[in-house]
Order: sequence, then structure tokens, then C-alpha cells
Amino acid sequence: MAYPFRAILSPIQFDDPSLLGLGFAKRIAQDSGATLHLLHVIPMVPAIGEPAVSAAMHSREENKAIEELKKIADKHLKGLKCELHTRFATLKGLAKAINQVAVEVDADLIVLKTHGRHGFAHLVLGSVAEEVVRSAPCAVLTLTPTAQQKAAHLKMERREEVAS
Repeated sequence: MAYPFRAILSPIQFDDPSLLGLGFAKRIAQDSGATLHLLHVIPMVPAIGEPAVSAAMHSREENKAIEELKKIADKHLKGLKCELHTRFATLKGLAKAINQVAVEVDADLIVLKTHGRHGFAHLVLGSVAEEVVRSAPCAVLTLTPTAQQKAAHLKMERREEVAS
């Protein structure tokens, strides 16, 4: 693992309005002069015999994902080196897809949020972040729900200071 980081992977979920993981990845990329790799994994339901992860599928969903990643990059990542990636994966293949892209881009760091599920929900749904951490080819920065709340609280304080 090299520091400063050269390549940072930030998986993006479009249903996450805060983009908190991206905010952390952006700061680290700015400090390190790293390339920020945005990844969106498109959920798929495979037919029998199809792989759990695919980079070769092209579809309307992939085009939409790329457009959405471009919007996010244009809005939040001006002045940073940035590359966009998509993958198709089943729910069980999400962590594998993230780690495959990390290998492909020679990532030094993966930055992602955790949902903080416990008990039965964790048993049934599993933890993508936990699986990524266990099998990642590089360092992983995970943002727990508590860290996310604290960061959101600090963001609110900064807005109030600016408004004063």
C-alpha cells in the first residue's frame, strides 16, 4: 500500500442522497493527488449458469448509470482526476464486483459506507462492506452509521458558521 494514495475506489449507490463516502474519498484524493474511481454496481438477476459478476453486459441500465456517475462527478469532483466504472452483479456478487474493480484499477484504497445491520437483517442480507474488507486487495475505509451521523452533524455546523 502506497501513501499518498494513487488510486481510490468509491462505490456509489444512487439511492444515497448524502454521498458521504464520496465526500471522504474526495478529500483523500485531493490531499494525495490520487485518481478517484467511481463505481456503480448494477443489480442483476442471472439466468442459470451465468456468472455472479459481469463487466461485458451493455444495456439501458448501464447507460443510465454512466450518465448518473457523470452528473455526480461534474457536480462534486471538479478539478479531480476521475474515472467512471460500472459492473453488473447479483446481490451475492456485490463485494466481489467491488474487489474486482479495485484490482483492475490497482486501487490503494476503497472508501465505502456500511449500513450497520445487526441480527436477523445482517444474517439474511449479509454485509457487503464486511465481505469487501475480508477480501479486498487494498486498504478499506468503512464509514459506520455512527460516523455518518457525526459527519452529517459537523456538516450542519459548518453551514451555520458560513451563514453567520
